[in-house]
Amino acid sequence: MSETEPRKNDAQISLSGGAAILAPITAFPNGVPSNALVLIPLSAQGTPLEKKIVEGPVALEMDEVWKLLGFNGPAVQVQDDQGRPITIGRDDLLAGLEKHWQEDPNDLVRARVYAQELMKFALHAKAETVLAKLVAKGGDGEDWLALGVVQLAQEKLEKAELTLKGAQNLMKDNPYPALHLAKVAHARKDAKAERDHVERAIQITPGAVDAWAYLFNLVKDQSDVEKAVSELEELAATPVNAKTAAPYVALQGVFAGDEATRDRAIALARKGVDRAPSDPLALLCLSALYGQSGKLDEIIKLLAPHEAMMLQDVRIANNYFEALFQSRDLGKITQLLNKLATSSNREVKQFAIERSRAVAQMLQQQKEALAAAK
Repeated sequence: MSETEPRKNDAQISLSGGAAILAPITAFPNGVPSNALVLIPLSAQGTPLEKKIVEGPVALEMDEVWKLLGFNGPAVQVQDDQGRPITIGRDDLLAGLEKHWQEDPNDLVRARVYAQELMKFALHAKAETVLAKLVAKGGDGEDWLALGVVQLAQEKLEKAELTLKGAQNLMKDNPYPALHLAKVAHARKDAKAERDHVERAIQITPGAVDAWAYLFNLVKDQSDVEKAVSELEELAATPVNAKTAAPYVALQGVFAGDEATRDRAIALARKGVDRAPSDPLALLCLSALYGQSGKLDEIIKLLAPHEAMMLQDVRIANNYFEALFQSRDLGKITQLLNKLATSSNREVKQFAIERSRAVAQMLQQQKEALAAAK
């Protein structure tokens, strides 16, 4: 688990304050609910309205919208107990999570959920308080890592170093404590220690793309882009790293954003796929680059052998579907969607349902267009 991956939990909490569902008007085929507020976006060229809300529709700043909805703090999106997205005020969310935790301070899961949200909103001091209590009550390596991260964010370098070393001892196979120790060394302007920590992260997990990207930026800042590329490829060629796509996933990202260097990005991404033909991230990167270059046939050729992977990875399924859709290959599209509909992965199954509707709508529009042309 990386530092950014949420922990899975089934905690149910009660939230106070206002909440709202944001949906298009077509989501209410039987009529708009009587308690709804109708918000109509205005274009940048729209004429500002000076009326008060009681006199009729007015143009509102988003902060005013959230206040009208009863929110406390900026609006954030969460999921209800049915997995549906809802919007709620940040302060209401955090207050609910804190209350839920205080009801049972010994529940480590509740503390972790609360701390995670505090970190998401960069409330590092409060997060440190919660995580320190969590660690003191027997927290695991992930808790130590999170505590070190928030201490580092507050530039408490000595505390962060000690905490991150503790996390490293508890998670010997996780590269992230070493990567954050590198950030501590960077803050202290200790280039040698920073490089040592990054290389340790790569040794721990050769497939850690973040570690390779960090090393690239470190070398680039000390010299230039070409020197950084050369050093990464040299390290990637060593026997222990020879089978991982990670260094080339990191490198392709350097050149992917600029059309002038996209061919170079494609060449690097291909090297990653050649090394690890079934690496999802390598396949995603290369297929996305092909898509940016309009090479639909290359996407289909690349991803067609991986339909089994698509049953669990909606990202791969999406790239493959889009290539087929733009190629108007209805036979393969139908076959793919039927297969995806059998997936045990909820996200993949929902993807298949939504895309099936889109295909049906497209076919209906084509039918109507042909009928009108006669």
